Amino acid sequence: MARGEKTGGRSKGTQNKATSARFREIAESGLTPLDYMLNILRAEVPPELKERIEKEALSVDLINALSSWNAQRFEAAKAAAPYVHPRLQNTAVSGPDGGPLIVNVIKFADQSPSK
Repeated sequence: MARGEKTGGRSKGTQNKATSARFREIAESGLTPLDYMLNILRAEVPPELKERIEKEALSVDLINALSSWNAQRFEAAKAAAPYVHPRLQNTAVSGPDGGPLIVNVIKFADQSPSK
């Protein structure tokens, strides 16, 4: 066995069977939480609320119903998103021991061959 080198097994970053099965099932369902949230942004008003909008003027009750409908759907999608979409990690660029990053730029002079 080579020391310090991985010679077999699963490659780094490869998902295990349970994780890959879960993501496959989500993909086959056709709608991920991100897709759902985007659909909310593009969604039409539900038919029952659309009928109320057409029949009556915008009332406080109707506006509250529309707000509630949007809020409930969005909260559901937001709650499900971490199970599918990994959260990006913040990265900070700093120098040694957390100090400022020092960049040294070296410019090489154009040295043409002398005659």
